[in-house]
Formats: sequence, structure tokens, C-alpha cells
Amino acid sequence: MSEWTLKEHSLGELVVTVSGDEWKNACRKAFNKISKNVTVPGFRKGSVPEKILRRYISKEQERYEAIESNANTWLVDALKEKELEPVSRPSLDFRNMSDESVDLVFEFYVEPEVKLGEYKGLPYEMDAVEISEDDVNKELDRMRETYADMETIESAAEEGDTVNIDYEGLKDGVAFDGGTAEGYDLRLGSGSFIPGFEDQLIGVKAGEEKELHLTFPEDYHSEELAGQEVIFNVKVNEVKRKVLPELDDDFAKDVNAPGVENVEDLRRVVRERLENGRKEQAERKADEELFKKLSEAAEIDLPHVMVEDEAMAMVRQFETQISQYGMQPSQYLKMINQTEETLRDTYMEEAERNVRLRLILAAIAKNEQMEASDEDVEAEIAKLAEAYNMEADQVRHVVDQDLLKKDILNQKASEFVKEHASRS
Repeated sequence: MSEWTLKEHSLGELVVTVSGDEWKNACRKAFNKISKNVTVPGFRKGSVPEKILRRYISKEQERYEAIESNANTWLVDALKEKELEPVSRPSLDFRNMSDESVDLVFEFYVEPEVKLGEYKGLPYEMDAVEISEDDVNKELDRMRETYADMETIESAAEEGDTVNIDYEGLKDGVAFDGGTAEGYDLRLGSGSFIPGFEDQLIGVKAGEEKELHLTFPEDYHSEELAGQEVIFNVKVNEVKRKVLPELDDDFAKDVNAPGVENVEDLRRVVRERLENGRKEQAERKADEELFKKLSEAAEIDLPHVMVEDEAMAMVRQFETQISQYGMQPSQYLKMINQTEETLRDTYMEEAERNVRLRLILAAIAKNEQMEASDEDVEAEIAKLAEAYNMEADQVRHVVDQDLLKKDILNQKASEFVKEHASRS
């Protein structure tokens, strides 16, 4: 038997009463389990008479073991009975423990009630998209930069040029870790080095050597170097400058874009690409404003634990991305003067928005009696398989289909809100 009581802020108490033969059998099994490890002088383990074992095993030990061994099973059964889904790890207490029964008290958070506001006819305002000739020219210049050749020059280096250098950093006359390199290509003006380093190399020529007197920033990630005066001995091996290709038909063909044979074709394709990109940006902005209005119209007493869990999931995703670049997340966090906790705190506001919107969309899907059909699930699995270059069967084995159905329903609800928005 179980009883559910919902308290404040979506925190609830589930009392599971275990009694009769179920409780007695659990205690008997617990007693037998404990007895296997009890040592009694004059007896082999496992062959001690029960009457003697009772002197060594208290009722409390027996009952505690029965609870520890069965609590999760009893909880799962009660959750099914009451159709509950915890959104936090249940805590466990117990009361009224006797030979006949025990009351297990599980406390946990559940998804909060969502009181929907108006979600049909919300204003949807998308900015007009205009592409000027200047926009097209800037994009063409960027493309020319991409196809530029690097040419060795004998003249003095200017901002934007690349210098190939050997350098050694000294603090109090002693080389420091990470301050030495050979054959390093540095683009002047990139801001890759500490302030002043690149500025002092403007005007150098190949073959020159220069002594740079610099001071590390106070907030530099290495405590040993932060705010310290240092000297860099630099040798310039080579100075290189970008040479941009001419904007002509040959360049247009080199871009190798479908349907492009000359400059006019290229300008047309660039304009279309810029228009599509701007339209996507405008739509994203309009979507954000729409769902912000949707969120503001709803009432939810959001449990803090749901927001914290979402923020930690965002931290884990961030750490995974860092690892994919070959860096240890802990080292990167140290470089940016962050910890997991402080990084989580920076995500809290976004995490709250995410959780709130997810709950609202789920409520809309339920209100509109939407369903995630088998065809919907298969279509989503096919998309995931293509995106991650996997077989569909592999995807089916690794994804939680219940979560996938929730995502599908939320997507349908999102599309429903957009379709029923009022467009100016």
C-alpha cells in the first residue's frame, strides 16, 4: 500500500507500507544473508543454529538489511501504482517499524503543474531581410582572403603580415615554461600573444633580432607570470604577406560552386547565400521572442533541482566539446579561471529558460492531444542515424525511446505554436 502527498514547490512524500508476509519474508531473507557472515566460536560459518545467531543479530540489523535490500523494488512498484516520475533522487526515511510492518517514506520532486496562458495567436514578428551591394562585396573580399597566397617579402612587416619567428621568454634572466618556440608563424594583429608583443614586431625584417620588454597582464592564467615583467628575445626568420586573387571569371570558377561560370554568377550565388543566412537569423530571433512570450504567459512553480540538473547537463556537454578538441576540461577551466560550480552558475539562467519552455511545450502537446506515432519515431531515428553516420538499428539500441517521444511531442507543440501565431 502506498500514499502520495504533494507538498510545496512540487516536493512530495510517498509513503510505502510493507506489511504481512511480504515484510516477514524480507526480514527472513535479510536474517539469512547476515547470518552467512557471522562468526561464532565453535561453529562453522553458515551452520550456526538460529537460536544462537539471534544473540548476535539484532532485530534492528535484520530490519535495516531488509529495507536496504528491497527499498528500490518497493519504490519502483509504488511509482508505477501512483503513476509518478521523480525528477530528483528520492531520499529515504522510515517509521513505525515493527515485526508486522514498516512505513518507508520517500521524498522527491516531481514535474510541476503548468498553468498555460494563451498560446494561440501570439505575435510573431520577423525582421525584413535586405542584402546590399556592400554586403555582397564584403563577402567576396572574405572569399578572396580564403583563396589568398602567402608570399615571402623582403620589406618591413606590417599589421596583417605573418612573421616566422624563434623566441625565448626570460623572467629575471631565466627561461620560463611555455615561453620558448622555434619556427612559429605569428600573424601580426591577431592578438595571439600578450599585449605589446605583436606591436613591437611591426617594422621588422627577415634576419633581424629584437629584444621585447613586456609585462604579463594581471589576470593572466599562470599565477607565476601574472603581472610580471619579462624579456622576449626574438629572431625573425621570414616575413610573409597575403596576396589576394583578382575578382575575375577565373576566380569565380576556382570557387567551384554549382552553376558558377563567371563573376556575375558568383555575385548571384553569394547574394542568395547571404539572404538565406539572414532569413535564418531573422527566424531564430522571431522564434526566441515568440517563445519568450509563450513562457511569460504560463505559470510554473519550478523546482530548483530541475534547473540545477539542466545546468549540470550543459556543463557536461561543454566538457565533452572541450575533450573533442584534445584538451582536458579541468585544465581548460583553470585557464579561464572557472570551476565546474562557477561554470554551472553561469548556465543557470539559460537552464531555467530551457526547463520552463520544455514543460510548457509538453503541457501544450497534452492539451492538444498530440501523439508521437511509430512513424514519427522511425523518422527521428533515421535523422539521428544520418546525422551521426550510424545504422538505424544502432540508434534504436542507444536512444531512450520514451525520451525520444517526449522530444517529438515538444517539437510538434513548438511547430503548433508557430503555425497558430499572428504574423504581421
